[in-house]
Amino acid sequence: MTKPTDPGSPTPQSPATRLVTGGRRSAWTGTADQPGAVVNPPVWRASTHLYADTAALKAGPRINEDGRFFYGRRGSPTQWALAEALTAMEPGAAGTMLFPSGVAAISAALLSVLSPGDVLLMTDSAYDPSRSFADGFLKRFGVETRYFDPLVGDGISALICPKTRAILMETPGSLTFEVLDVRAICAAARAVSPDIALLVDNTWATGHLLPVLALGADMSIVACTKYIVGHSDVMLGAVTANARHYPGLRKTAQALGAVVSPDDAWLALRGLRTLDVRMRQHQASALRIAQWLTEQPQIARVLHPALPSCPGHDVWARDFAGSSGLFSFVLKGGSDAARAALIDTLTLFGIGYSWGGFESLAIPVDPAGCRSATNWPPEGDDPADRLVVRLHIGLEDCDDLIADLAKGLAAFTITA
Repeated sequence: MTKPTDPGSPTPQSPATRLVTGGRRSAWTGTADQPGAVVNPPVWRASTHLYADTAALKAGPRINEDGRFFYGRRGSPTQWALAEALTAMEPGAAGTMLFPSGVAAISAALLSVLSPGDVLLMTDSAYDPSRSFADGFLKRFGVETRYFDPLVGDGISALICPKTRAILMETPGSLTFEVLDVRAICAAARAVSPDIALLVDNTWATGHLLPVLALGADMSIVACTKYIVGHSDVMLGAVTANARHYPGLRKTAQALGAVVSPDDAWLALRGLRTLDVRMRQHQASALRIAQWLTEQPQIARVLHPALPSCPGHDVWARDFAGSSGLFSFVLKGGSDAARAALIDTLTLFGIGYSWGGFESLAIPVDPAGCRSATNWPPEGDDPADRLVVRLHIGLEDCDDLIADLAKGLAAFTITA
């Protein structure tokens, strides 16, 4: 794996600086006689890589690392630059593999550590496609998945059995936003067995706001489709792993034939450079809107990790460097039709899956259908308060978004 910066250059200490400098090796931003001639690594489109002679061709397969040409499936400077920049976001990482979607990244990460007969522990608040992959594909191949309360903390040790080989965390959960104590879960699991692989879906915060390898995780999984790309025009995933698990991850990805186009990698690099400033705006607008929603009579609860009322908020305050633009709110009573009226009345919020782009989005979500170990609504809540709306707050003017939501809540009141 290539190193985070050019040999001999100082290593940037600030996460914001790493986003700007990562992957910009002079060899990848110029030519042999003019290294570093341009700012951005160009788009290298190539399926066939040529060798100087048959001896070099024969030696090629023996050197399996980024930075060396072999065949298009192993990438070129455009993909290597993105992988290197993402690796730099997770101090202590050995390397990053790129995938054509976030789901592909999750699947490959799990396949790299699981075998028939193994047990996988998965947070009950996990992304629905993660659950589907576990309950469908993995089950067919003899892997059992057991779900755990996202707030389990060091209580995870009681759930580990001799067959447990991996734990998949997601923090916060992308529907109900419980913040997992990654540090406590990793420490407790390590105390039971050092061989358990610890994986974190880190899409909500990215390594920029939560470097999970530093908290004890082995792999950080990110759907780069969201905040890394930031413009809602690329499907892309990535897994960044430590030295122990990177070789197996790389082998699995290559066996699956996973490859990302250089054009998509270039677009992700473009988005990465502005991630810090975009996340600051997403955070500021989302937090202001979340606080405004807490004051509205139609709202039972707002599920935003930066609010003290959100489950796991104390962990968020301890471990995260900030928050992003994705959160949910729970409506006070009402019907499916009333919730639909709320969303359909919005004009600045698009209705669509995904998040992390410059545009705001709103969708209805029903967490009860994605639970195995915990209940929705949670115990102690009014059972009538079951309807959830998930928002992604984009880069529009915050006052305009609040005015739009006020119209939606008025429609909810009328319909309810």
